[in-house]
Amino acid sequence: MEHVSHFIAHYGYWAVALGCLLEGETVLLLAGYAARRGLMALPLVMAVGAAMGAASDIALFSLGRWRGAAVLARWPQLQGYRGRVNQLLARWGTLVVVGVRFMYGLRVAGPILLGTTDMPWRHFVLFNLLGAALWASLVAGAGWAFGHAAEALLQGVQHAEKWIALALLVLGLGWALWRW
Repeated sequence: MEHVSHFIAHYGYWAVALGCLLEGETVLLLAGYAARRGLMALPLVMAVGAAMGAASDIALFSLGRWRGAAVLARWPQLQGYRGRVNQLLARWGTLVVVGVRFMYGLRVAGPILLGTTDMPWRHFVLFNLLGAALWASLVAGAGWAFGHAAEALLQGVQHAEKWIALALLVLGLGWALWRW
């Protein structure tokens, strides 16, 4: 277990940064759990997750703004989400930017589709930062809470933590592959 602690201490925040640029939920859950174990600092996990999640969405929004027609031509299945995003924008306005981060099927496609609209950059960036902070706090906090609950259930069984982390990783990867 010492080598796992050493790895997390040296590369944990980099893993959070990279993971949150790509998708993030699994990495943030595991990092929240690592923070519960004292291997990482929860506020820093949340900050890195929020910053990288926001950066990812800004890049995707930029892609939609710059090359939206080409992206939609390349991946026509995104067209199916376009109507839904427009409906949500008409009803909720820029709050959709916060909500898209939590909607199944729109986590990656949403910012691209929002980039194809006439939404001002400053509105997207402001609400994206708000959504990223909320998302990172909730997901990493859930990992921390899970770690707390697991500790209470396991009552000090040290060897089980590697199996819990492995199970979370396998479940998270399976879920991500299923969504993909």
